[in-house]
Amino acid sequence: MRKLIIGCGYVGLTVAQEWVKQGHQVSALTRSENNAEKFLSAGIQPVLGDITQPESLESLPESDTVLYAVGFDRSSDKSRHEIYVTGLESALKVLKQRTQKVIYLSSTSVYGQTAGEWVDESSVCEPERENGQVCLEAEQLFDQHGFLSTSSTQSAAARAVILRLAGIYGPGRLLARMEQIRAGEPLAGHPDAWLNLIHLADIVQTVLKIDTNIHLYDRYLVSDSRPITRWEYYETLARLLKAPEPRFESTVPGEISRKSTRFNSTERAAGLNKRCNNKRLREELGVSLTFPTIAEGLPDAIENG
Repeated sequence: MRKLIIGCGYVGLTVAQEWVKQGHQVSALTRSENNAEKFLSAGIQPVLGDITQPESLESLPESDTVLYAVGFDRSSDKSRHEIYVTGLESALKVLKQRTQKVIYLSSTSVYGQTAGEWVDESSVCEPERENGQVCLEAEQLFDQHGFLSTSSTQSAAARAVILRLAGIYGPGRLLARMEQIRAGEPLAGHPDAWLNLIHLADIVQTVLKIDTNIHLYDRYLVSDSRPITRWEYYETLARLLKAPEPRFESTVPGEISRKSTRFNSTERAAGLNKRCNNKRLREELGVSLTFPTIAEGLPDAIENG
């Protein structure tokens, strides 16, 4: 079968490699001649183009499945809105009649809950930060263009499935934090705030599962099975690295314990993020997570990083 990757980075490239192993014909959009050469050597057919240049998208090939996994390039001169919304809309206009299924990687930042509430696919999305607002606006394009089963007008031949990804980790994605922990440098942020994470391998298996002929919902929240606090995450990482106990920027000088953090009652009640419920992912989609918690996932990420 024919597969197309738009956004062939950390997640997209890994999915592309799996599709190649399965014997599919895989193409990937890229702006870079260097990346095009790397894709060719990996058995991936490069397609030169840029989502922010609509005319370049006319060369997108027909495909059975498209994985849209575009991330924000901080070195680019384009804004988040130009990349996530304007670029996506340009791509959807072309993809409408050129594919059967679009798997779109979104983010749990579309949720605006900040007091430790549990959220799932039915939860209200009222993000306060720009990143979440832009991601939500991008998601809404699929409804506007008729890609969803719940769209009021089915104007697209393709069906879309939106994956709201928690914080991605895995091999090669921990290096900066590992060095910071080893050096005993103070960490930013609230130690009691919740983290929702998902290992690269489980994102990939979710994408592959969705790329089968099964009943699908329009959206899935893709997170592991146990939200953790920032403190627990960094304490676990430090222990695995045999590094000093983590400390946060609010810590009293000379002390490194979590107990020494200075937050008043108002500060403790706010900014705790949300907790993601992955029930639909596990029970409806039937994904059995390889790394259901960081207890299994962090050792793998460190060892293979």
